[in-house]
Amino acid sequence: MALNLSQKQVVVAELAGVAATAHSLVAAEYAGTTVSQMTAMRKKARESGVFLKVVKNTLASRAVEGTDYECVKDALTGPLLYAFSQEDPGAAGRIIKEFAKGNDKLQAKVVSMGGKLYPASHVDVIASLPTRLQALAMLARVLAEPASMFARAVRAVADQQGGGDAAPAEAEAETA
Repeated sequence: MALNLSQKQVVVAELAGVAATAHSLVAAEYAGTTVSQMTAMRKKARESGVFLKVVKNTLASRAVEGTDYECVKDALTGPLLYAFSQEDPGAAGRIIKEFAKGNDKLQAKVVSMGGKLYPASHVDVIASLPTRLQALAMLARVLAEPASMFARAVRAVADQQGGGDAAPAEAEAETA
């Protein structure tokens, strides 16, 4: 179904709004993907905070103008599915990578993050980025490590000077 001018303007405005706030973009060739596969992918994308849309490349080119994803304009050829990560930078890459395993016709073609265009093979790199919760856990572990190292050092010094646990020494004295 062909879109009229006002419908195209709405699509471009919607896509431009998403592109302005997205963390990453993965565009994939989807020709040969079944309706049930696309439906499952859309459901998983909604759950993961990924905006997934099939749009004409000319409309997508207009939508990314003035955003970090303007660098992809020349690479948009053929029928493409656009996946914008809205919450987690690696979410779009994980969605495309996961569904490409079960469908050899779904292949990443364009990967962009931080205003740079990367080869399609970088979908694996983006997919391996930690989620927000994983990143916070890693940060907490890094921040807690110096304190735990300090506590171990103090304990080691106390043990060497005989000031370790007094309770075992008292228990030994009572049994004697």
